[in-house]
Amino acid sequence: MTINLYKKFKDSFVEQIKLTPELSIIAAISGGQDSTCLIKLIEDIKKTKYLSKIEYIYIDHQWKLNSKYHLDHLINLIHSFKQKISIYQIKSITSSEYEARAIRYQILTKHALLNDYNTIITAHTNTDKIETFFQLLLRGSGLEGITSLNISNQLTQELFIFRPLIKVSRLETSWFCRNFSLPTWSDISNYNYNTYRNRIRYELIPYLNQYFGNQTINNLSSFLSIASIENEYIKQNVLKLYLNARHHKYIALNYKLIKKQHNTIQIRALYIFFYHNFNKILHKEIIYKILYYFNKNKNYIRIVQWDKLKINLYFGWLYIN
Repeated sequence: MTINLYKKFKDSFVEQIKLTPELSIIAAISGGQDSTCLIKLIEDIKKTKYLSKIEYIYIDHQWKLNSKYHLDHLINLIHSFKQKISIYQIKSITSSEYEARAIRYQILTKHALLNDYNTIITAHTNTDKIETFFQLLLRGSGLEGITSLNISNQLTQELFIFRPLIKVSRLETSWFCRNFSLPTWSDISNYNYNTYRNRIRYELIPYLNQYFGNQTINNLSSFLSIASIENEYIKQNVLKLYLNARHHKYIALNYKLIKKQHNTIQIRALYIFFYHNFNKILHKEIIYKILYYFNKNKNYIRIVQWDKLKINLYFGWLYIN
């Protein structure tokens, strides 16, 4: 199993090297079994040509009374490998998983850009991918959402997020840590059943395995891989459409070109337009209102004022003023 895990890890790095030939990384860690496994794998591979610079980073949300001991554990662990660790402590405590995740990614991105790292590495596993799928599915997410936890995503032109353990199960990381007698930190918050993810991990997934067969999780992984490929195809087509439909000079979109496409393509093109130009995620009700007016034959319509933006249709163009 150890050899297989090393192979998966190395193969992931080979793929990432195609995107970023010289990897300078910050690895986000927690001290749990997955991140401890990640640390060991990185340290074993660091002497190869794959890595040019390494730093570890821990973000403490101060949810637990024993945070100090947790920090001491991480510092000792990283120092045992003679590596550098940066620690951020969050002053404003939030119990929301979504808010905490957003804060973590803001810190990671800012730290990476300020210190000239081109890759953020996380210890997400295939088990995390399945849990995230269920979480997002229960929230009503679409294809883009449920396939978001991929092996690699580009955050900015200079920065990637890389998940080299995404094809590895938590069972494998657990075995790996035991095999090498690695010290792992057991986080009591992982057993709080008020958290949806923990209920999915300890109740839903075991239930599916017991009553629908042990292949259920593998089948879900296969589904997500297929869905990710199909979603990527849709995204590429939407991007081509957006580039052809946008005005070369003004913040405007050729809606006559857009409305010839399927509704899914139209919606995604509008999402790109507003996010690219205004860094705003368009509300669904505004999207449906825009699509409704797309099919009107009037030459000039002021659709709506949304979040200080006046959205207009004028002789085949959607523009903002």
